[in-house]
Amino acid sequence: MDFLNAVWHQFTGFFGFGQLIEIIKSGDYDKLLTYQGFVALLVPIMPFLLVMEIIRGAFYKRFKVINYKLTFFSYVFNSFIGRVISIAMVGICIGLFEKYAIFKLSFTWYWFIYGYVVWEFGHFLYHYFGHKVRLFWCLHSTHHAPESMNLSVSYAHFFLEGPYADFIRTTTCILLGVPPAMLFVIMFIDGFWGGMIHIGENLVHDGRLGFLNNIILTPSHHRVHHARNPLYMDTNFCNLLNIWDKVFGTYQVEDRNIPIEYGISRPMIKNSFLDAYFGEIVALAKDVYRAPGIKNKFLYMVMPPGWSHTGDHKMTTVVKKKYFEELQQQQGTPVNDADKAGTQSNEPVLS
Repeated sequence: MDFLNAVWHQFTGFFGFGQLIEIIKSGDYDKLLTYQGFVALLVPIMPFLLVMEIIRGAFYKRFKVINYKLTFFSYVFNSFIGRVISIAMVGICIGLFEKYAIFKLSFTWYWFIYGYVVWEFGHFLYHYFGHKVRLFWCLHSTHHAPESMNLSVSYAHFFLEGPYADFIRTTTCILLGVPPAMLFVIMFIDGFWGGMIHIGENLVHDGRLGFLNNIILTPSHHRVHHARNPLYMDTNFCNLLNIWDKVFGTYQVEDRNIPIEYGISRPMIKNSFLDAYFGEIVALAKDVYRAPGIKNKFLYMVMPPGWSHTGDHKMTTVVKKKYFEELQQQQGTPVNDADKAGTQSNEPVLS
């Protein structure tokens, strides 16, 4: 009986049915019209869509168990410790920095818009540093390791990435006046949409979602973000609003003529969870150990992935520059600085 209860709790925990079941048991269906009820209805949607994605992929003979191996083991590995540390980090940041907020906001719709823009700024900072600082890339690379895109990828994270992300996002919001109650609502919306943008082609083939592609960041934008194609590398760092990607020149739309290649550029051990989870940490440790002098050892930790003390850099900026130079030679057309950055705001660089 204890075993069955444990299985049931794991099942309801994964699908997020807990709150909804409690509301049904209480018979007070008016709670469904409250924020608590709204959350109870939305939480199970992504796990349900994940199951539908798997079923549809199997029906069309596109389902491969190996595509879900990394994400499954990451979910199991992180199911307790990562979640607890992340929640603790949010509480610590609120406790430490709320008294230093530059002003106090009320929970109104217009301040909510401000709060969400601030949250996206914090998310952009965490995500950008996660790609541009190698030590932080070690935490974030697990999420980019899968070589296919599906909803389960949203569960593939190194257990320390959540606390690192929440420290930057929460601190940014609290210092800029976002009250905790508003922050928690924003975090729920961000978490829900952050999962949905990982939806794979087995369920939604065209991730641009029609006119929404011009308004918010869609699954198409996030597929671009997960790509290792030179054109797409280090773009679309925001989660829902694309405002900061456009401000900082990292916004990139999907070119349907360029098939997306998922994964990271480092050669990996095929289908190895350990390599996907710890591989970047091991590679960094080796580089630091072999580097001459304290300065170079430190630089390996804070410089972008691909930096080398020998000058043989393989950073994203170098890869993209080479890509656009080769493209220019092939087409015989000039490539401006914006193109070399691999960013755009309207039309694809390649047609």
